[in-house]
Amino acid sequence: MITMIAAAGENNELGKDNDLLWHLPDDFKRFKKLTTGHYIIMGRKTFESFPKPLPNRTHLVITRNKDYKKEGAVVVHDLEEALKISKEDAQPYIIGGGEIYKLGLPFAHKIELTRVHGTFADADTYFPEFSEEKWELVSQEEHPKDERHDYSFTYETWVRK
Repeated sequence: MITMIAAAGENNELGKDNDLLWHLPDDFKRFKKLTTGHYIIMGRKTFESFPKPLPNRTHLVITRNKDYKKEGAVVVHDLEEALKISKEDAQPYIIGGGEIYKLGLPFAHKIELTRVHGTFADADTYFPEFSEEKWELVSQEEHPKDERHDYSFTYETWVRK
């Protein structure tokens, strides 16, 4: 069961300059809870945006650079190679960025999407469009704006029909 996990604004905005556009502590906790113990598949820029590798996860990093090596990363050169390596995990996660999500969408069985209720005109990276004809929303949980969260957001779980 390949799962894509992301937080995106109302217009599918993901980030700008390889960083998020918001800080949502409860969403970080959810991400950690869901992905701990699993393979996480990402592009090189996403991996390099972390101060250090995330604990208790196997990092599969996709890059075209054949000489790329980083401690804490299993380096691969295409999504198919990453998916092949991650087969020993019952639920690997594709965690971004924008290009990796586009490549991963045809392979995904589930999308864990945090829909951030805001629009972000300065975004430069987007989550791919997906059709409600092919995907079914099976659960959603509202989270209001509060003293720790500048935006309200909704956890959405989508499964392929």
